[in-house]
Amino acid sequence: MNGDDLALSWVLASRRPERLAKFYANLLGTKAKPGVATHHWIVPLQAQGCLQIYTPSRNRPWPASGSALAPCLQRRAKGDPLLELQAWHQHVIELGGLSTEEPRLEAFGAECWLEDPEGQRFLLLMLRPESAETTIQ
Repeated sequence: MNGDDLALSWVLASRRPERLAKFYANLLGTKAKPGVATHHWIVPLQAQGCLQIYTPSRNRPWPASGSALAPCLQRRAKGDPLLELQAWHQHVIELGGLSTEEPRLEAFGAECWLEDPEGQRFLLLMLRPESAETTIQ
């Protein structure tokens, strides 16, 4: 097996996968598309990879929300990272996300944790323009 056919994607359990896929697609500026079943949707990521949103089998326990793995959506600020993050934060709220804290300024830029419409946590990260050592993947 070589790395040519290997890809990394995210999977996210959802009780309403189409709705959640459209939320993330809108947030990421892409378009959600149906997956391999009616309960499976794919959100292509602009750089590489995808976010797969699915309803787990009834034969398995429901995954715990907010555990160790969470999506991080990041951008590089063109100006003041806190002001840009505050605007982005407001856009997420308008899309149906829930704020768990206010955006805050950090040494690397600004960040805040939110919840998607199903209560799963994710991080918004706005890097300072001069943070060249941190690449956006």
